[in-house]
Amino acid sequence: MEPVTVRGLTIGTGRPKIAVPVLGETQEALLAEAEQVKAVPADLAEWRVDWFARWSDRTALLEAGTALRAALGELPILATFRTAKEGGRREIPQKDYVNLIRALASSGLADMVDIEAFTAGEAISSLIGSCHRAGVLALLSSHDFERTPEESEMVRRLTWMDGLGADISKLAVMPRSRSDVLALLSATGRAAEQARRPVVTMSMGGLGAVSRLAGEVFGSAITFGSAARASAPGQIPAGQLAEILALLEPGEPFFAG
Repeated sequence: MEPVTVRGLTIGTGRPKIAVPVLGETQEALLAEAEQVKAVPADLAEWRVDWFARWSDRTALLEAGTALRAALGELPILATFRTAKEGGRREIPQKDYVNLIRALASSGLADMVDIEAFTAGEAISSLIGSCHRAGVLALLSSHDFERTPEESEMVRRLTWMDGLGADISKLAVMPRSRSDVLALLSATGRAAEQARRPVVTMSMGGLGAVSRLAGEVFGSAITFGSAARASAPGQIPAGQLAEILALLEPGEPFFAG
């Protein structure tokens, strides 16, 4: 696997990097949450654009993004518009989604842009190209809030996204049993061995919390922790997450016989 680097942060080697969501509905709330992100051990911030009340107003969106960029300094920003069908807050026509992703990629405000692979549809290659022409990393994602697919299907999705040219491929699923969590971890290990670039996975909810901690062992390159508010079920506060990841890091005294 070939790591990727953004603003000096290398993703794909060592412990999983901690991403913390910024969920403000207004510019004022966005900046208040940015201050909370800066107070925790975050490696990158995920701007959840679908939470921003004026997301469809391009002027307001760019103003908010500019203010957020200034507030976060050199902390890398992942811009994400999570659609309702994949666990987000907004319904949006596919054409509008594609146009919004292009706008986020070309804005110069984000270092990475999340592209929902199935929402993008036939435009997926074009959107990856838009990101790369703008010097932005393309993170392809797939979310299933209802179930955990078969292990082979999870490996297929991750390697499919990687093969399309994703800089990072992400898969999040909902477990219904302990075996679902084990299947996700096994799929992560297999995909990480096959993929060209980093993969990110998680089994959501309390049942799947271990998957947010075991990335360095199984191959998931980013884990998501919370500062002000969690953006998905099972997120662990970023400070606690950093402490646990440090304990679990291979070679640390915790593992000494």
